[in-house]
Amino acid sequence: MSNVQKQFLVKFWGVRGSIACPGSQTVRYGGNTSCVEMQIAGQRLVFDGGTGLRELGQTLLSEMPIEAHMFFTHSHWDHIQGFPFFVPAFVPINKFYIYGAIAPNGSTIEQRLNDQMLHPNFPVPLQIMGADLKFCDLEIGEKVQLGDVIIENALLNHPGEAIGYRVSWGGHSVAYVTDTEHFPDRLDENVLWLAREADLMIYDATYTNEEYYDKKSSKIGWGHSTWQEAVKVAKAAKVKQLVIFHHDPLHDDDFMDEISRLTVEAFPNSVVAYEGMTMDLLATAKTAA
Repeated sequence: MSNVQKQFLVKFWGVRGSIACPGSQTVRYGGNTSCVEMQIAGQRLVFDGGTGLRELGQTLLSEMPIEAHMFFTHSHWDHIQGFPFFVPAFVPINKFYIYGAIAPNGSTIEQRLNDQMLHPNFPVPLQIMGADLKFCDLEIGEKVQLGDVIIENALLNHPGEAIGYRVSWGGHSVAYVTDTEHFPDRLDENVLWLAREADLMIYDATYTNEEYYDKKSSKIGWGHSTWQEAVKVAKAAKVKQLVIFHHDPLHDDDFMDEISRLTVEAFPNSVVAYEGMTMDLLATAKTAA
């Protein structure tokens, strides 16, 4: 088995939520919105197509032809705005399988990606993309198998609906849980199921508890969670490592440093995601052993 077939790498290309926020105050953690790449046993998986997808696309130009599987949690703008700027999708020698659940209004992921590129929103339509695009509608709870890699999904608590993913291969697993809002009186069973004994849980911790419950500007009902809830889930699901993700655009680098300190204090094997961060699950497993 080649080295490529033995790897389980997770790389973060966009770690923000809501809106991209590049600038001098977000240099260390980055300002691009959600996009996570996984290279597993020769398969390339991409989760969400926020503005970080443009950055990923630039690096893939030197590796063409590309075949990849793209999984969308939902189609709020911060998770799809990078797709029209994903240059490899315009190149005919490439092939992309694109997955997403049907929205509550009945629209498919193909329809939603198509609509954001229609006039007057964008100068050229999705159909101008020259790559071979295969759109796949997912049922909630449906399992996708790519070779030995298994991708499972479950419904999350988010306005307009979103799904989270669990990726498993070779006895290792990653839970990608964004965007979701915790419940006030219990842990979300779907989130616990996705995260069960995962090597890595990537969790939507947009707010702090103080922001979430603030009496003047409460974020209850906005569809996102907190780092404190992330810790609760990680402990309950017996997660090996927690990754804080989907940072609020108002949280600058210093603020994120403090969240990192507090999270590690509460759950020692934690890290706050930053652009360019790469995690090697197999190397981590060897170290832990």
